[in-house]
Amino acid sequence: MEYGEFNSINTSLVEYERTTKRVPTMKTLGGKTPANNSDSLVDNSSDNGAACGNNNGFFTANEKIDFSNVKVEPLFEEEVDFDTFSKSDFRAVKVKECVAVPKSKKLLQFTLDDGTGTDRTILSGIHAYYEPEELVGKTLIAITNLPPRKMMGIESCGMLLSAVNNLKDSEDEELHLLMVDNHIPAGAKLY
Repeated sequence: MEYGEFNSINTSLVEYERTTKRVPTMKTLGGKTPANNSDSLVDNSSDNGAACGNNNGFFTANEKIDFSNVKVEPLFEEEVDFDTFSKSDFRAVKVKECVAVPKSKKLLQFTLDDGTGTDRTILSGIHAYYEPEELVGKTLIAITNLPPRKMMGIESCGMLLSAVNNLKDSEDEELHLLMVDNHIPAGAKLY
């Protein structure tokens, strides 16, 4: 079957107007950059890539990660119907450029390829966890149909997705930007 020949979600749902409800945001509460964090839960030894099919160290085998000190937030009790969920446009995006926003300790400015042929700018408050240069060339996941929002005078057109958790008996928060296989093309839609 050729890509785009049949898409059950697009053919079975009516396009809905965008909701005006607030979207939850993830605030960084300060933390250590994984690269220089000696207390990191991830074993950054050089054999990680070999243990995982040699993905250039991108993925770490679960048995090499200690999750015993991780506290996960409870799941939402409120259910979301499929039509509401379908309004969100999740896309794979390629990081073309990433720079720290001047006069901001938290914000990184991403220039992204979203598959449309026009660069997309998204700002994300993750500088406590990542240095800009380590994200260039990565494939990330973004929600692309949020209303634009100005931060530090720069319009952000979407939101990058991250996984966030706290450590037990601590206020420290860990944030992991969702990164996917670079074989996924820019603009690929997530279902």
